Order: sequence, then structure tokens, then C-alpha cells
Amino acid sequence: MKNRSWAFLAGGLLVALLLAGVVSNYASSHPDGLDSSLLKGCTVDADDNIVGGSCPAQQARDHELADSPLADYGVRGVRNSFVSTGLSGVLGVLLTFAIGAGGFWLLRRRGGTPTDADAATPTEGDPVTSGDVRRRADAAS
Repeated sequence: MKNRSWAFLAGGLLVALLLAGVVSNYASSHPDGLDSSLLKGCTVDADDNIVGGSCPAQQARDHELADSPLADYGVRGVRNSFVSTGLSGVLGVLLTFAIGAGGFWLLRRRGGTPTDADAATPTEGDPVTSGDVRRRADAAS
């Protein structure tokens, strides 16, 4: 890979880490469109707890992975919410980058397309086409 490509890749990774580690802490804590549509018909208090009415959000339950180390946009065990959210974002970016890089590495190991030099040099047992015969005849004369 060329130095320019490495610089572009490193720059993109740095921007993603900065956004995930710092800027993600300033995202809105208000419900998004899905959350607010699930709360239609219910009355909620200042802490977004349902206090009355009837809505689909009343049937909500915890996800199977709610006890995982990175659940709820934070790292379990880290008490400072700013650090917990930032660390969760950074770990998510690094994990995603590692999976992507590993996938590209595996694809590259499988082999790529043949180069022009490989295509121009017939190997033993390759079928000879009429173009090959003409080129050989022209080269001999």
C-alpha cells in the first residue's frame, strides 16, 4: 500500500476515534423518532418513565445482551459517564476497524486478479486461441 493510502486510512481512523470518543458525549439524550413513536399514547415524567396511558413501549423489555460489557453506550464498571461513553465509542470503532481489516486481509490472501504480465504469458496446457497463433506468426516473421 502506498504511503498516501496509509495516511488517508490513519486520518480516517483518527477522525472516527475522535468522533466516537469525544463528540458522542454531546449527542442528544432526548428520545429519537422510534422511541417517541413508541411512547405515543402514554404520559411520561421528566425521567422518561411511563406514568399513565397505553402505548407499545409498555411491553418493552431488556435485550438479551443488556448485561454485556458495552451495553447502553457505556462500559460497565466505569463510573464517570463521560469517560464510559467515550471509551465505549473508541472500543466500538477499534473493533469495527479490526474486523474490517481482517476481512480485507483474508480477501487479499485469496489472491487477486492476474496482472497484464500473467495474462500475456501463456502457461503449458493453456488453450491456444487464434489471436495467439497470429501474434506468434507475426513475431516469427
